[in-house]
Amino acid sequence: MALIRWEPFREVESLQREMNRLFDSLTPSPEGAAAGSAFTPAAEMHETPEAVHLRIEVPGLEAKDLNVQVSAEAVAISGERKSETRTEDKGVVRSEFRYGKFQRVIPLPTRIQNNSVVADYKNGVLNLTLPKAEEEKNKVVKVNIS
Repeated sequence: MALIRWEPFREVESLQREMNRLFDSLTPSPEGAAAGSAFTPAAEMHETPEAVHLRIEVPGLEAKDLNVQVSAEAVAISGERKSETRTEDKGVVRSEFRYGKFQRVIPLPTRIQNNSVVADYKNGVLNLTLPKAEEEKNKVVKVNIS
C-alpha cells in the first residue's frame, strides 16, 4: 500500500474552484441573461372549438416592452426585463436590479388566423385569443376500425 501525503490546503483549493464554477454559471452573461437561469415567461394554453387561448405571465413589464409575433403555427414573444426594487428600513438601504432579454416561441396545436388575433395585457398577464383557421374548424377525419 502506497502512502499519499495529505495536503489539506489542496482540498480547500479544490472546493474553492468548484464553488467558483458554480457561481460563474449563475452570473450574468454579456448578453444580459444569466447563463442557465434566463427568464422564461410561464405560459398556459387552452383550446376550444373556435380558438386557442394563450395566457403568458410577464410580470414587471409594460405592454410597450413586449414584442409579440404570431404566425399560423406559432407565437413568438420577446422583450427586455428591467426590474429594480429599493427598500429602506432603519437607515439600511437594500436595492436589487434585474435586467435581461427574453424570448419564447410557443408552437400552436392547430393553424390559426394570425390576422384576427386579439390581445389583452393586464397586471403582468398577456392574454391572446387566436381564432382557428376555417379549414381547421371544419376538419373531419374518418377513422378506420379494423
